[in-house]
Amino acid sequence: MSLLLQTPRAALTRVARALRPGAPSPLLGATVCVTGASSGIGEATAKAAARRGALVLLVARRSEELERVAGEIRAEGGHAAPYVVDLTDGDAVDALVADLLSEYGAVDYLVNNAGRSIRRSLELSGDRFHDFERMMAINFFGPVRLTMGLLPTMREQRFGHIVNIVTWGNQIKAPKFAAYIAAKSALDVFGRILGREAFFDNVTCTNVRVALVATDMIGPTEAYRDRKAETPEHCAERIVRALEDRPVTVNGAVGSFFEVLNLAAPRLSDFIAAEMSRRMPDSAAARGEVS
Repeated sequence: MSLLLQTPRAALTRVARALRPGAPSPLLGATVCVTGASSGIGEATAKAAARRGALVLLVARRSEELERVAGEIRAEGGHAAPYVVDLTDGDAVDALVADLLSEYGAVDYLVNNAGRSIRRSLELSGDRFHDFERMMAINFFGPVRLTMGLLPTMREQRFGHIVNIVTWGNQIKAPKFAAYIAAKSALDVFGRILGREAFFDNVTCTNVRVALVATDMIGPTEAYRDRKAETPEHCAERIVRALEDRPVTVNGAVGSFFEVLNLAAPRLSDFIAAEMSRRMPDSAAARGEVS
């Protein structure tokens, strides 16, 4: 029943580790699968986990970039194995699960990071239902299929931890991100329910609700070009701490503020969000004016 104190223990564990800087990480010798590992948050997370002694299983679509990341990890003395997979291809995900279980027996940690964002108002989405399908395919169905494939062996070995990289938009309910946030919110809820159903098997889940991170994904959004964004490396350190400490959620101050505001004053939060939306119109890319 020690998991009953999981979140307080996560904080205490973090303090204890800070007081013992030479102590080994819980990731030492563990298998950590990171999706979207060819760039951005995934690449930085894979490298950070490898520095803590994990065998990192790199999953992404781009072969050359994946090999580059694996090579850089090995050059630092780490251990990495690349797997070229399109997570929107169900058969490919099933084959990946079979390969990983055949080679390693079980995966100890899974970081569902691969994803894609679309910022486009509902007004411009009436004839673009495929935007919603694409968002669900990569941000929900892909990670759920991979998680479900790896979950039985986690439960059998009575240990496993899944980290879902979701978004502060789940808390804010930001306009113009309906397709993206809906898919990430679905993954968020899936992770919480998984943690409850697998509670007695010592399999847990953390939803990391990231804010703006300086990756290629935010490039097309003109409104974000002058806004301060977290570096992938800083974000990766928070993700690795989530792997080590296994909290239920990792939130930021702004997202948490809006989450409370949405509950305490929903019409006021609607007004604030609507005004922000009016001041930040659809980008040229969303309007179809650039490719």
